[in-house]
Amino acid sequence: MKVFVILPAAGIGTRMAASQPKQFLALGGLPILIHSLRAFAAVPRVSALYVAVREQEIARVQSQIAEFLPNAFQSGHSHPSIHVVSGGDSRQESVANALAALPAAPDDLVLVHDAVRPLIDAATIDRTLDAVLEHGAAIVGLPAIDTVKQVERTAHGALIASTIPREYVVLAQTPQGFRCDLLRRAFAEAAADGFQGTDEASLVERAGHPVAVVPGSAANLKITQPGDLALAEFYLAHRA
Repeated sequence: MKVFVILPAAGIGTRMAASQPKQFLALGGLPILIHSLRAFAAVPRVSALYVAVREQEIARVQSQIAEFLPNAFQSGHSHPSIHVVSGGDSRQESVANALAALPAAPDDLVLVHDAVRPLIDAATIDRTLDAVLEHGAAIVGLPAIDTVKQVERTAHGALIASTIPREYVVLAQTPQGFRCDLLRRAFAEAAADGFQGTDEASLVERAGHPVAVVPGSAANLKITQPGDLALAEFYLAHRA
């Protein structure tokens, strides 16, 4: 059994208000994307990584990988090989393109991870893989801390419809992991119906398969807005 990792990294990050896509911004002196790749490359169970980027960014990403992850393009090396593929206009399209490129068997495992969650740790990756082996599908999630309200949108703003007990809510993170045949079937069904999900788990849920949740951490944040980068720098500086 092999483990493949897909990192969709074709976004342009408009909320970051930066001069370049957020996956290329520096964190601790290295591009955010390189931190994410290094985290998975350090996990012995990982066989190969596939990065989906915009066509015009392929050469740039290959150059960064060659600089910061020596031997990453070599198959059979002690570290997993890294492959760069063309992404799409949406996360779902980028993951679908990478999924199509995987030389994976039906019972191989596939992890999908946000390229801009650079502080994922090996223990969480391993917990996710263990859960996928047991359940066929699993995501990393955080319990909700704040009170959660369901609202109705009106012309004058949002009105509270109900309060959702926090024990029924988790905040989804990545990695999200699946048996390869299950993920491919879920993507095929979504494409056939023109369905766009918010993450991979939503496609698998729609296909009727239960998805387990493993505990994540606040440090596994998604860098989306300018303040997130400063917070990531803090977590990086205080890592044990």
